[in-house]
Parts: sequence; structure tokens; C-alpha cells
Amino acid sequence: MSRNATLAPLPRHIAITMDGNGRWAAERGLARSAGHKAGLEPVRLCVRECARLGVEALTLFAFSSENWSRPAEEVASLMGLFLEAIDREVSDLDNRGVCLRVIGDRRVLSVRLQAQIAAAEQRTANNSGLKLQIAVSYGGRWDIVQAARTLATRCLSGELAVAAIDEDCFAAALELAGLADPDLLIRTGAERRISNFLLWNLAYTELYFCDCLWPEFDAREFAQALAFFAQRERRFGRTSAQQRGLSGPRGS
Repeated sequence: MSRNATLAPLPRHIAITMDGNGRWAAERGLARSAGHKAGLEPVRLCVRECARLGVEALTLFAFSSENWSRPAEEVASLMGLFLEAIDREVSDLDNRGVCLRVIGDRRVLSVRLQAQIAAAEQRTANNSGLKLQIAVSYGGRWDIVQAARTLATRCLSGELAVAAIDEDCFAAALELAGLADPDLLIRTGAERRISNFLLWNLAYTELYFCDCLWPEFDAREFAQALAFFAQRERRFGRTSAQQRGLSGPRGS
């Protein structure tokens, strides 16, 4: 089904905070690593559904900058899972026309993982389908700070005038540069907070929180999130009457 065949308005860009893997495993008496492995199937489902429906971009919060403080065993397991998942999934992503990009501070990742990420990004760089961003070692405040540093360096070198810095200029220095801001954020795991994810880019994003743990997230839950989005009136500071006059086929 294409976007044009869908009656309800769809988000162009969906962001997801995949929360609840550890709790899912604990409820079953399993190691937390088992929950992270189980969470791979909902990732595959979301990629398939976004590609099928014609969603342009999907950004997944996989590992935050704060997650480095978790037990060393869990962190090591997650890093190993990232290596394994990239190796196993990149061929399928490439065949589906998905363009993969990893966002976050990759300098703190292992040399091996950095190399594998770079190879996967290069392999899929020219694909014209779904743009898939995986946030690893990412934090919203870090993102804003590194953008400020980049712009400050350009100003000091004389390349950029301070007066030329506006919102578009700043956004172009962020990790999601070149993409429309997310229209919809989905967070699983029953938490109701943003947790330092895409702080700049979520300014006008619709926030959808669901109680299911991430490994339980399925096509029905995804459809409910899209139904929630379709019912929202997205005014961006305008009145309802103004927005009705400006709304196009996407209804946002």
C-alpha cells in the first residue's frame, strides 16, 4: 500500500524510543540480553511497515549516551548485538532500498563497530527508499552541544558570520540534518518522557506513549499509533481555521 492509497494522514518521519527490553526479560526470568535480542523483531516489523506505507524516515533510539552507565556486562552484550544485527540485517535493508545511517557519538564505540557501521552506511547510501536512522550513543543535549561547537568553529575561522546563524542553519548542524523533523514519536514501556531524545527535532512532534514493552510491539500497536496521529490536528501555532486552509493531502 502506498502513501497515496492511504486515506488517513501519515507521518513523514516516525521516531521510536524502544523501551522495555530489560523488563520484558525480567518478567520471564531471562537475562536482560534476551530482551534486547527479542527486540529485534519489532525493529524489522517497523522497517517493513514504514516501507510498505510510504513513510519517508524512521529513527530508532537504540542506545543513549546515558546507557553507558549500565552494568558493563549489559553494555558489552548490547555492543555485540549491534555488531551481529548490522552484519545480519544489512543485506535485507539494502535489498529493500533502505538507506541506513547511525547517529550519535560513534567515537566512543569500538573500532570494529565503527568500521562495520561505516561499511553498512556506504553500502546503502545510494538507496532511495526508507531513510532509517539508528541512534547509538546518542543524547539530545550532546547533539545540540556538538552542533553549537561546529558552528562556533566555523565562525572563528571566518567561514560563517554569527548573524547568519538561524534555526535552519543550526538544524543543518544536528545529527538529523537533511531530514524533516519527526511528525510522530512512539515510546513503549509505559514511561511518559522524552529522555533526552532529539530535543531540538521534537519541538512540534506528536507524542504517543503505549504501555506494551518493546518486544511486545506488533503490527496492531503500530496501527494504533498511526491512528492516534491521524486524529491529531497539527496547527504549528496557527488557529484551527488557518490550518484547515493550509492543510494539504497529508493533513499536517
